[in-house]
Amino acid sequence: MTAITWVALVVVALTMIPAAWRIYRGPTDADRSVAADLIFFAFVGVLAMMGVHLAGGVVFDVILVASVVGFLATMSMARLVTRGRR
Repeated sequence: MTAITWVALVVVALTMIPAAWRIYRGPTDADRSVAADLIFFAFVGVLAMMGVHLAGGVVFDVILVASVVGFLATMSMARLVTRGRR
């Protein structure tokens, strides 16, 4: 890995720490939901950077499926937080 990739991995990993704190201390369910989404998509970003480094085609298929599942989970959490109101 190049130095830039390592720096990017560290920055993305460091964004997960305040998000985990927000899940722990978040005053509302919406705060916790947004923080969980941030952690999930940061993890997908880490997988993407590792996929670039490893040059694996399968990794990108996993990232695509994980992104779709993450989007659907975000929509479900939004409905749950708003209690079904539109």
